[in-house]
Amino acid sequence: MAVRRRMTALLYGIALSVFALDRLSKLWVEHTLVHRPPIRVIPGVLSLTYTTNSGGAFGIGRSAPWLFVGATVAVGAAIVIASLRPMRPSVAVALGLILGGAAGNLTDRIVNGAALRGEVTDFIDFHVWPVFNLADTAIVIGAILLAIVSFGDDREDRDAENGMPAGADEPA
Repeated sequence: MAVRRRMTALLYGIALSVFALDRLSKLWVEHTLVHRPPIRVIPGVLSLTYTTNSGGAFGIGRSAPWLFVGATVAVGAAIVIASLRPMRPSVAVALGLILGGAAGNLTDRIVNGAALRGEVTDFIDFHVWPVFNLADTAIVIGAILLAIVSFGDDREDRDAENGMPAGADEPA
């Protein structure tokens, strides 16, 4: 039971941290870059450019923002339900990243219009990729991590069953 509480705290702690960083970064961008030229961080490579997006990550599906709201609510609910079950630390981290990013973009949609037609603030511009934000980054990293741990070995599960810290070497 204590392990489950720690994993739940890890998941929600990461989600809250991602949410806070995303909101703070978007507030900064909205106060610093609206109606101003981009900030060139690395000329020709990385700029901070204010833009909005009614679609999903990286500008996908701009004509159906309601689809992303529905998916966000469904994924968020699934993660909350999953948080009630035992999980590995890597899964808690992945789900926390996804939940925090999803909550950040959903909040943005609500603040910037209405949930079913609002837009998210994007600002990270690598010039060879659509402009995105920290929430998008967290969602993508969380999804990749979740895919990796889903296909990985069961070492964390075996270690937990044997009372060993995750990743510890097997006893000789």
